[in-house]
Amino acid sequence: GNARWVNGGVGGGFSVGGAVNGNKVVAAVAVNGKASRPSIDEMDMDPEHVKFASQDELDNSAAMMCKDGVCSYVIDDITAPVQSDMEQMRSNILDIVGRKNPLLLAAADQIFGAGGKRLRPVLVFLVARATAQLMDMDDITERQRRLAEITEMIHTASLVHDDVLDDCDTRRGAETIHTLYGTRVAILAGDFLFAQSSWYLANLDNLEVIKLISQVIADFADGEISQAGALFNCDVTLEGYLEKSHNKTASLIAASCKSAAVFSEVSEDVKMDMYEYGKHLGLAFQIVDDILDFTQSEAQLGKPKGQDLASGNLTAPCIFALGRDPRLRELIETRFAKPEDLAEAIEIVNESGIEDARRMAREEADQALAALKGLPEGEAKTSLVDMVGYVLERLY
Repeated sequence: GNARWVNGGVGGGFSVGGAVNGNKVVAAVAVNGKASRPSIDEMDMDPEHVKFASQDELDNSAAMMCKDGVCSYVIDDITAPVQSDMEQMRSNILDIVGRKNPLLLAAADQIFGAGGKRLRPVLVFLVARATAQLMDMDDITERQRRLAEITEMIHTASLVHDDVLDDCDTRRGAETIHTLYGTRVAILAGDFLFAQSSWYLANLDNLEVIKLISQVIADFADGEISQAGALFNCDVTLEGYLEKSHNKTASLIAASCKSAAVFSEVSEDVKMDMYEYGKHLGLAFQIVDDILDFTQSEAQLGKPKGQDLASGNLTAPCIFALGRDPRLRELIETRFAKPEDLAEAIEIVNESGIEDARRMAREEADQALAALKGLPEGEAKTSLVDMVGYVLERLY
């Protein structure tokens, strides 16, 4: 059909173009205008030297040699190198929860059943495989497999509790645990998952990893408390927003990526690079999520548009827009007193805050890509690179 290109430069040598073809939005990538994908080590990550791909370069790049001349990031392709690892992990978690607690068995199937991309354990396995390759290991270790399970249990526990706090009826189009089984079962399920993950964490017998992952659970609580204390506060800063986003989203990804590297016994530099990759990818992911809350339709979101803003949770697009349009402050401080106020506020954010937030997401993505420089070329590293593109692609 007729494709309409939406160009969005991604620093660090990437340029993303999205084609709207019928109802499907896909994206293509050109890397520094080269026909073949260079390694991360070959890319010039200095923003001053970045050359954004032109339309001709996008059209003629090797990345475009796909069906109908358009490529997109396919999550199944990204996760392919660790697909068997993921299947084993899911089976293990269902067994852990259901075997000890028949009461939670039905809830466990709802939580860990089909659906959901499970990006956090995917990242653990990808970092484990990439760093194992770096260290010439035959395979990843059992402790890395258990780490992936711990990561997924912690993340899921936080979601179950978040849904109770926010009184959410659905998540990813499915009914939430507290809607199906009641608040009591939801709280118990979350508590059990936190407790079980803590026990498994202690049994990894690695103090560095125990400290890293324990900090994540503290960060979750800090993030929720700081968010609750800053509702409808128009003086919230970008620094405050990034700290909250780190605590609620990026902390777990960063700590689990670094922990996976720890068990491959890599150098301190590589461990820190994996932490930086996870942190900046997590921040990019959260910023993109916050943008989509304004730009997508209710049907796409699976919830009302602008729900964060309506509840007083001011995110990056809103913070940028507040600096440009004083009318937005009036609407927020009166807590959208009139029925039409929320719609007006969403329109202001879409006009004045989205582009800066997109730029911010790309900057975080650039830093995530730069952190992969020390990994060897291979399937796992390619998937780690593509995961960054996958996160940004959702903007288009």
